[in-house]
Amino acid sequence: MGAPAYTRLENDERRRRLLEVGARLFTEHAYDEISMAQIAREAGISKALLYHYFPSKQVYFMATLAGGAEELRARVEPDPALPPGQALADALDAYLGWIEDNADAYAKLFRSAAGVPEVRELVDGVRAGTADRILDGLGAAANPRARTAVRGWLWFMDGACLDWIVHRDLSRAELHGLLLGTLAGALMAAGVSFPTD
Repeated sequence: MGAPAYTRLENDERRRRLLEVGARLFTEHAYDEISMAQIAREAGISKALLYHYFPSKQVYFMATLAGGAEELRARVEPDPALPPGQALADALDAYLGWIEDNADAYAKLFRSAAGVPEVRELVDGVRAGTADRILDGLGAAANPRARTAVRGWLWFMDGACLDWIVHRDLSRAELHGLLLGTLAGALMAAGVSFPTD
């Protein structure tokens, strides 16, 4: 008699493994390039069992993104013990490091955001939280010009980072300097001084 086709796992362990598989598959494929049947085959489970844990591909995708977003948030959290300028520079460097480590996933995330409203909402939420942290660090949370400058810069930063991973003709240090310089320029235009400490 042959071995069973599927391995029985505890619920939490199965869910954790499915999220790992999802994180890998959604890095290799855009959202619309893969089906739940393909995911189930890759995970070595039945499609019905996959639907037991995640009632739709969208729910599954969002769960994998939530784990990645939390990892990114922890990685770029500014050190409150540092002066604001240094904390921002360090957080930006950590962000660029995360992009280097996850370049394909980053590009696919933005490609998926165009067609999946929930992904767009997640990206917008991360962007809004980042803007709030920057504005708080600058002491400019109530300044509408600073808010507009920072939020516009974050859109610029996404475009610059996507260009960077496609062309690979700037070093990480060059991109870091470019991004800090454009933020300083946007803030200067808004009448807010950029911290240099």
